Amino acid sequence: MAEIICVIGNKGGTGKTTLSHMLCQGLGLLDQRSVCVLTDIGREPLDPEGRRYLTADARSRDALAKVVDKIRALNKWMGVIDGGANRGEMDRHLYGLAHLVLLPFRDSHEDIRTVMQDLETFPRALAVPMQWPTNPWAREAADKLVESQLGKYHHRILEPVFAISSSKLLLQKRIPDSLPSPLANACRRVAAPVLDILRIDHEEVDIDAEDAMEGADMAATARATLEPEAVLGATH
Repeated sequence: MAEIICVIGNKGGTGKTTLSHMLCQGLGLLDQRSVCVLTDIGREPLDPEGRRYLTADARSRDALAKVVDKIRALNKWMGVIDGGANRGEMDRHLYGLAHLVLLPFRDSHEDIRTVMQDLETFPRALAVPMQWPTNPWAREAADKLVESQLGKYHHRILEPVFAISSSKLLLQKRIPDSLPSPLANACRRVAAPVLDILRIDHEEVDIDAEDAMEGADMAATARATLEPEAVLGATH
């Protein structure tokens, strides 16, 4: 049976879509099969060509139910559902579907207030610091803000996803033929802790903040070898 991962949260602009696509790309680079599921009616479906994962359009409740049923029927797959923002009812619905729930937030007081409320509302959810600063002073300030405001939730906060400008390439309608190695490394670092939580074996990934923007040269340009039509029919 497939694992369902939902990326939700009441505030917009926290990086839900970026996290969803980085996670799926990282899963693919770690030899895991996944589908990134669009539910936000304000966004357009993205072309799966060249990605390490499939994409599915589930912007209506009926389409979402069909896509989730299809994913659940696939052995050893993962469905990553991008929940969109400011949709409390949808967040509660997705929370009920998910094996793992992620709540991205950024280093602002507003984001932290909102994620605190979401952590209370969704007791199984884990928070993910997104677009975290790489400048040492800015990062120290961001870490102190989290410690002071979210200290009691420390056991529910995953490692930060550091700001990397090339992550926006994954949000293009069609991605470039070649993706930079730092992006591949960052995506692996997003996916590895998720696989650990789900107790799924994978290759070792060095999750080192100092190495967040660099790392060894790894293949990030290989084309997806999966046929979307054979997996999700006409839903992507």
